[in-house]
Amino acid sequence: MKQFKDKIIIGIDHGYGNIKTANHCFKTGITAYDTEPLFTKDMLVYDGKYYLIGEGHKEFLPEKDLDNDYYYLTLVAIAMELKDADIYEADVIIAAGLPLAWTRGQKEKFKEYLSQKQDVAFAFRDVDYNIHISDVKIFPQGYSAILPYTPRMKGLSVLADIGNGTMNMMFLENGRPKAESKMYTEKFGVYQCTLAVRAAFSKLTQREIDDFIIDEVLRDGTADISESDLRIITTTAQEYVDGIFRRLREHGYDSETMRLYICGGGGCLVKHFYIGSLERVSFIDDICATTKGYEALAEIKLKADEARAK
Repeated sequence: MKQFKDKIIIGIDHGYGNIKTANHCFKTGITAYDTEPLFTKDMLVYDGKYYLIGEGHKEFLPEKDLDNDYYYLTLVAIAMELKDADIYEADVIIAAGLPLAWTRGQKEKFKEYLSQKQDVAFAFRDVDYNIHISDVKIFPQGYSAILPYTPRMKGLSVLADIGNGTMNMMFLENGRPKAESKMYTEKFGVYQCTLAVRAAFSKLTQREIDDFIIDEVLRDGTADISESDLRIITTTAQEYVDGIFRRLREHGYDSETMRLYICGGGGCLVKHFYIGSLERVSFIDDICATTKGYEALAEIKLKADEARAK
């Protein structure tokens, strides 16, 4: 969260697996109720309905404005950031992003979606909020995460932002993005690995495995399970990571002449399951780096707009 004059800039990364702000990360799950549910710890109350946050799994949607779930999750993200500062009424500028190759085509629609109502009253975790959404800034996903690194980048670099739903790739020269034609988005996020593990595990053991175990192994490289079960997950994860590097090479990545920067949850998989040298690979481990970058880019743009107006 950043203060800009009398407004507050709040960066939000609308991921398919998790919603991130500069200081928070929570699951992209939401379940609606017409009456107050039994458990209300993470409950949003908006427009006469009740929403439990973190419940269920949000299906992959190439366009995030196809339902209102991401709008409700946006309100929750704003509430979390405001609560940290003990603020309950605010004039808010949302700084958000979209997958690299989809930004141009979806930018205006997503901006309208997030600002569909300027004055919004809601409650989260039994606390009331009244906010005014004065503006929405949309930026290319991933690039914001490496913003602090760009002044030190020399030669050719590649960014791989591996999220839960998509994998975004961007090529850079001396830290500056190359042409838009060298930005790519593929539906090859971590959830694709999860689906592959489920299928392989069922085929080889005739049993089902809980996603909690899969997530633990993908995140930490191991779990308290049998060696044979761990081997199935490990082998499948190695195949998925091989697929990441195959796609990178197909788009022009050369490990000998380019440096690779990896951000997003998929970085854990590369660390644990890549069979090869990671000498020229850098990992951006801060899961909130993208949202912090959105806020920085929004502040830069607001200051530039102000200077031009003078």
